[in-house]
Amino acid sequence: MITKGIRGAITVKENTSKSIGEATTKLLNEIIECNNIDTNLISHVIFSLTNDLNADFPAKFARIDLGWENVPMLCFNEIDVPNSLKMCLRVLIVVNCGENFEPEFIYLEGAKDLRK
Repeated sequence: MITKGIRGAITVKENTSKSIGEATTKLLNEIIECNNIDTNLISHVIFSLTNDLNADFPAKFARIDLGWENVPMLCFNEIDVPNSLKMCLRVLIVVNCGENFEPEFIYLEGAKDLRK
């Protein structure tokens, strides 16, 4: 078994706990569904948020709303690059998988502009 990373991003409507939670669960559910991931095979998850998002931790919603209580997760600030996409939550999900697994990266809402 090897590990591979699945990238994803979504823009968040406003800097509130509710909006961050909704965006987090929407993005994670879409990644899991599109990649047919058994959540027991998740090795770890890394979240990053732009500096304008600080109302809550995305990992909290993965634990509480999705039941990822035993998944190691960290949250970081994205580097503040001039003219970059604002209000953006990014994720890297590292999964244990077979060699033939080809991850599908998911970009939602305004984050679709990151992968034209």
